[in-house]
Amino acid sequence: MSEQKLPFEVIRARRAGARLAAVQALYEMEQTEKSAKATIRAFMEDRLGIGPDERPVEEADPDLFKAILNAVVEHQAVIDTAILSRLSEGWKLTRLDATTRAILRAGAAEFIVHQELSEAVILDEYVSLAYDFFDETEAKFVNAVLQNVGRDLRKGNAA
Repeated sequence: MSEQKLPFEVIRARRAGARLAAVQALYEMEQTEKSAKATIRAFMEDRLGIGPDERPVEEADPDLFKAILNAVVEHQAVIDTAILSRLSEGWKLTRLDATTRAILRAGAAEFIVHQELSEAVILDEYVSLAYDFFDETEAKFVNAVLQNVGRDLRKGNAA
C-alpha cells in the first residue's frame, strides 16, 4: 500500500518509528563501529519497527530510516560542528550520553536534508524521543541544543 493512501496518523507513526530506529542504529554504529551500510542492512532484515522495550511498534518508514542514517554519515562533520558550537565551551561530543549524541545527530541531519519539514516538526519528533529515553532535564537539554542547531543549519551558519 502506498504511503499516500494511508491515513495521516499511520504515516506519522511510521515516520516516528523510522526516527526511533535511526537513533537506535546510530547508537549501535557508534558502539560497534559498523558501517552505515551494514547497520541499515541489519535493521532492514530484522529490527526496523522494534521499540526501546523490544516490542513491535508501527511499521517504520524504511526510506526515512535510510535517509536519516545516510545523511548523518554524509554530513557528520557539519552536524558535529553545529552541535559542538551549541555546547558549553570546552565540552566535547564524547561528554554527551551516546543516546543523546544519536538523537542530536539524527535531528540535525533532518534539518539539513528535509528542508520541506518545519523546524517545529523536527524538533517535536526528536524531543519526544528524548523523553522516551531520558528524564525531563536531559529532554530539555536536547530541546535547547537541537533548536539552536536547527536554526544554525537552516541559516547555513554551520555549513
